[in-house]
Amino acid sequence: MYERQGIIKVAVPAPLHQVYDYLPPQSHPSALRAGTRVRVPFGRTTKIGMVVDAGAGDGQAGYELKTILEVLDDRPVLPDATLKLFQWAASYYHHPLGEVIFSSLPPPLRQGARPEKMVSYRYHLTEAGLDSDPGDLSRAPKQAAMVTFLRRHPDGASEAQLLHHDARWRITVRALIDKGLIYRNKKTSPARAIKESDPDYRPFRLNPDQTGAVEAICDRLGGFAAFLLDGITGSGKTEVYLNVIDQVIAQNRQALVLIPEIGLTPQLVARFADHVRAPVAVLHSGLSDKERLHAWLLARDGEAGVVIGTRSAVFTPLLRPGICIIDEEHDPSFKQQDGFRYHARDLAVMRARQEAVPVVLGSATPSLESLHNAGQGRYRRLMLRERIGNARPPTIHLLDMRAGGHENDLSPALLKAVKTHLEQDNQVLMFLNRRGYAPTLFCPGCGWIALCPRCDAHMILHRSRHRLHCHHCDAQQAPPAQCPQCEAPDLLALGQGTERIEEALQAQFPKTEIIRIDRDSTRRKGAMQALLQRIHEGGRQILLGTQMIAKGHHLPNITLVGILNADQGLFGADFRAIERMGQLILQVAGRAGRADKPGEVYIQTHYPDHPAFRPLLSHDYQGFSRMLLEERRLAQLPPCGNLALFRAEALDQALPRRFLQALHHQATALSPEGVRLLGPVTAPMEKRAGRFRAQLLLLSTQRRALHLLLKALIPVLEGLPGARKVRWSLDVDPQEMF
Repeated sequence: MYERQGIIKVAVPAPLHQVYDYLPPQSHPSALRAGTRVRVPFGRTTKIGMVVDAGAGDGQAGYELKTILEVLDDRPVLPDATLKLFQWAASYYHHPLGEVIFSSLPPPLRQGARPEKMVSYRYHLTEAGLDSDPGDLSRAPKQAAMVTFLRRHPDGASEAQLLHHDARWRITVRALIDKGLIYRNKKTSPARAIKESDPDYRPFRLNPDQTGAVEAICDRLGGFAAFLLDGITGSGKTEVYLNVIDQVIAQNRQALVLIPEIGLTPQLVARFADHVRAPVAVLHSGLSDKERLHAWLLARDGEAGVVIGTRSAVFTPLLRPGICIIDEEHDPSFKQQDGFRYHARDLAVMRARQEAVPVVLGSATPSLESLHNAGQGRYRRLMLRERIGNARPPTIHLLDMRAGGHENDLSPALLKAVKTHLEQDNQVLMFLNRRGYAPTLFCPGCGWIALCPRCDAHMILHRSRHRLHCHHCDAQQAPPAQCPQCEAPDLLALGQGTERIEEALQAQFPKTEIIRIDRDSTRRKGAMQALLQRIHEGGRQILLGTQMIAKGHHLPNITLVGILNADQGLFGADFRAIERMGQLILQVAGRAGRADKPGEVYIQTHYPDHPAFRPLLSHDYQGFSRMLLEERRLAQLPPCGNLALFRAEALDQALPRRFLQALHHQATALSPEGVRLLGPVTAPMEKRAGRFRAQLLLLSTQRRALHLLLKALIPVLEGLPGARKVRWSLDVDPQEMF
């Protein structure tokens, strides 16, 4: 048996629910600490692992321990607090610790790269360069021009400035460096920041509700407290965040701000950089690997006062944490839907508790989970009841579509309202949460429908790209010129997508600029920012978009919102469908009338008598949520119950249900008290990406009982019949039942 202090416990990125014991290398017998990356032998290969405990275990009995091959870090790359959060997350979501850690690190750190920040260079003339005569370089005109250019930049020129001066500047500069006429100096690239002496900086003038919210949150700085900032759209939640962050920065602490979508990042970063007197770092999947590592290190080392990011940023280490803020906390984007299936909002609350800092959950339409926690006294609810300035909530109208006869699903009443608002030089937003031209390509002769060969789903027609596209597995093909079944030449495009509505609106309003915002029109880097710039600069426009345009954007010139198909969420297979529908309607409606001009909202529906619409018409989200919470209570569904979902998939249709049936028998044998097993059943979409899927649901009103059962099931899963023939996953607190 090895001595206790000589054993190092290492988590490796593998789908195995354990850590592994190693001996320290001869060169580092005592320098290893938790949070350090190491290269270790693993089976027939080697892996990069993370030390999670140094010298605290007895070793694995009966095994000869291997020795760590290489220590990759001079000091721990992860602080203890972040490692503690990873360990809690792995335990709560019953996911392998190694995968939890390495899926959340910047890619260069996963690959063994050194934790180095990005550097920038500035190029200067040397004393010899300053004294030189450009005429002496007459045989090298580009070098002479470069010397002249740098004389106009006594503080040096950046690489971007040199590129603007000369596309092939590197060759020229290299020659001048060799001649001793130019030198360069290196600096760490900073985060975005305002100048300390910004003369335009002014503190916000808050209304009484905002002032009360800021004071309540700031009174708890330095300790854990959870706040639900419940403010109607346009009520100034961002102003509350900024005022709180001002005080956090004044205490020399850092703020972590989570947002749901990359599309919100540029305008939010610009707003924070303009008003927060500290460097701002950004983390999201749209950055390059080097950019993500750079921002991550700025946060870890305390150089960034504010860190703004999407869900994975919840794991970003902070040197001096001061507050966690989750904007649009209700948004389903905060839930990771594959691999390590965590919820960033819930992890942010746990992180704040572990690090003894306040956490603020902000939304105009809070999730039922957060409202339930506020009702139970776990969160303090702060209300913002009024829009800032003179803005008033828009008037909401229901348009009954049951009579039919509406061309392209645009009712005459809605088109009339669009015409009226455009004539007043205002902007109109038309919302349809379905991209493409039409959701179905259909043959009227034989009934053939263009189906995805790999999914139980229709192929979506995208006319602009002349493609049929499956939005579930990304399969694409050219649309057929005739029916492949009966060879009829005339195929019909049924239903409406954003492309088709754009075409119909252009026919109705040929002199009006129409801007479509969906995943297709914003595919290129910077496209979303460019479209938003056009919207802010434009006058009379029709904006047409999916839910990308519904979240967080302040568009003060919009006075009319048209919601074209509000019925998609009324009869969904997921029990959260109506909650999501109500949140989306109010979020979209909140884009109207955000300035001095009054706003209107028209909702087209075939079910105007549905009870879910009644509270929404009067912006009564509290009444809407109370109705749904009572339904959840009676059904013992979240937040009044706890769920876990086992999924299985395979190429063979029978295997997933067979595997989950064996799992059901195993769970039943464990006699779980207070846990109900529902299934196994086929998934609502049984075939997806060529694989057949089934699921088993575990439901309990006792969280502890559910997790005890899951903890007992995980070790036996790989030994169940068929386990090696299926892909299985566990989703704790699932947000999608699809």
